[in-house]
Amino acid sequence: MVTIVVATTSDPASINPAYALLAMPGWLPVPAPSLLQQGIKSFANKNVRFLQHDKGIVEEDDLDRRWEEATGEAVDEVIFFSKHTAVSNRPALTVHPIGVPHLREGDVPPQGGRPGWAAPPDPRIGPWLRLLKKLAQSHNLVPEFEITLEGTHHGPITTKPTMFLEIGSTDEYWKRQDAAKVIALLGWEGLGLGGGAAIGNWGRENERNKVLLGIGGGHYAPRHMDIVMKEGVWVGHLLSGYSLPMEDPSQSKENGNTDGIGGTWRQSIKVAFEATKSAFPGGEVLAHLDHKSFKGWQKNAITAYLGELSIKIGKPNDFI
Repeated sequence: MVTIVVATTSDPASINPAYALLAMPGWLPVPAPSLLQQGIKSFANKNVRFLQHDKGIVEEDDLDRRWEEATGEAVDEVIFFSKHTAVSNRPALTVHPIGVPHLREGDVPPQGGRPGWAAPPDPRIGPWLRLLKKLAQSHNLVPEFEITLEGTHHGPITTKPTMFLEIGSTDEYWKRQDAAKVIALLGWEGLGLGGGAAIGNWGRENERNKVLLGIGGGHYAPRHMDIVMKEGVWVGHLLSGYSLPMEDPSQSKENGNTDGIGGTWRQSIKVAFEATKSAFPGGEVLAHLDHKSFKGWQKNAITAYLGELSIKIGKPNDFI
C-alpha cells in the first residue's frame, strides 16, 4: 500500500512545499509511462509516491485509481498540497477533508468533485492538525499564521482517504518559504519518512475509538476545532452550515418532523457519515453538533434524522 502526495506547478503554495519535501533524502524518480504521457511526473520514497502535474489542483480526478492502473500498486490515501483563499486574507495553514455532498445531481461543482460525493476523510487529519500546530510554533509562524481545520469542500474526485494541506491566504503567503517548509516537514514526519513512526495511522488498535463527524457551524469549524485539538481525538467529515441546505416550511418546525423540510441536508449528512465510517473501520462515528449555529427547528430536524440513521450525538468529553 502506498500514500500518494500530489502537487501542481500552477500554484506556489502547492509546488513550494513539494520542492521542499523532494529536497529531503531518499527520493527517486519512478516514471509511470501512461501518466507521464499525461504530463504527470512521479517520485518514490519508501511507501510514498509524489505526483506532480501542471493543472489546477482540483482538476485531476481519480489519481488514486489511475496510479493503481499505471503501476499495480494499491493506494492507501491521497494528500494534496494547495493554496487557501479567504475573504479575510489572513495567513493560515489549514487541513480539511474533501467533497460536495450537498450538491444535487445536475449541479456543477464550482471547484471540482461530483454532486453528492465525499471522499473518505483521511484518518490523519486530527493527528496532523495537532502536529502542524507544533511545527508552526517551532518555526515561529504562530501567531502570525492561524492553524485551523476547514469544513469539507471541493474536489478532485478520489475514492481513497483524502485530505488537503493548504497555505493561505494571499499571494504573499502562498510564496512564503517558511510556510512551505512547515508543510513539507508535516509530510516528512507525519508519513514516517525521517525514520520515526508515522503519525495518524488508523489500525486495529484503534477499533472502537470514537470519531467526530462535525455538523454545523462556520467554514473553520471553531466548535469542532476545540475538541479536535485535544490529544487522541479522531475526526472525519466536517459539514459547515452551507453544506446543510434546509428549507423552512413553517408547518415542519414542530416535533422534530423532518418530512416537509426540503433541501439536501439529509443527503449531505448520510454521504458524510458513510464516507467517514468507511475511513475508520471498527470506529464509532459520533455526530458533534455546533448547537448555537442552528435554529430550534433545524436542530430538532437534524437530531431526528441522526436518530433515523442510528448515529449517536457525542458530547465533547466523549471524543477524548
